[in-house]
Amino acid sequence: MTGPVADGRVDAVCVSGTDPPAVPGRQPVRTGIDKRPVTGRVAVGEAGLDGDVQVNRKYHGGDGQALYAYAQADADFWIAELGRELPPGRFGENLRVSGLDLTGALIGERWRVGTTLLEVSAPRVPCANFARFWDEPQLVKRFTAHGATGAYLRVLETGEIGAGDAVDVVHRPAHEVTTGVAFRIYTTQKHRLAELAPVLDHLPERDRTRLRAKVEAGLAARTGVLA
Repeated sequence: MTGPVADGRVDAVCVSGTDPPAVPGRQPVRTGIDKRPVTGRVAVGEAGLDGDVQVNRKYHGGDGQALYAYAQADADFWIAELGRELPPGRFGENLRVSGLDLTGALIGERWRVGTTLLEVSAPRVPCANFARFWDEPQLVKRFTAHGATGAYLRVLETGEIGAGDAVDVVHRPAHEVTTGVAFRIYTTQKHRLAELAPVLDHLPERDRTRLRAKVEAGLAARTGVLA
């Protein structure tokens, strides 16, 4: 299915900060989660935003993880939940967006943003560095339980993005695997791995490599049962 479906907006464009945040009693540690809003238009290449850095390239960046988007509505939940300010970039996101349900975004759907074309590729799975950056020891557990994961994005057409740009959903594929569904399968419902079969080729390369055999085995087992 093609054609505009929903419109959102880029509230802020964020890249890695130049200095690690100060946490009392702790040695500062550089992390790609620490991103700050920038002004003006930012060039977007196949690897992501100009000036952005992924510190641990084993798990971050690369194919299918060039950009990360997080919704203001989901940030508002955490602002209320934790009683603290969470300005753009605090989730490690490159794009803080409004007007889009990112948990309901389909894996493989495409967005026209500025002069770029982006594809939703995967949910974000939180790690211990995320909890340390926020200084919230139970954050990974709470983030997983809440399930508002944001969306990793693949760059299909390079260009420029700036705050205030529209986010137009120009293609939604014919399946029902959302980032929220994929997140549950990745984390707490691995018995459902066969359900990732329709989106396997849209996932980031590292996820495809890690999951392909398990997804295909699960699909074969399900087919055998149905037969």
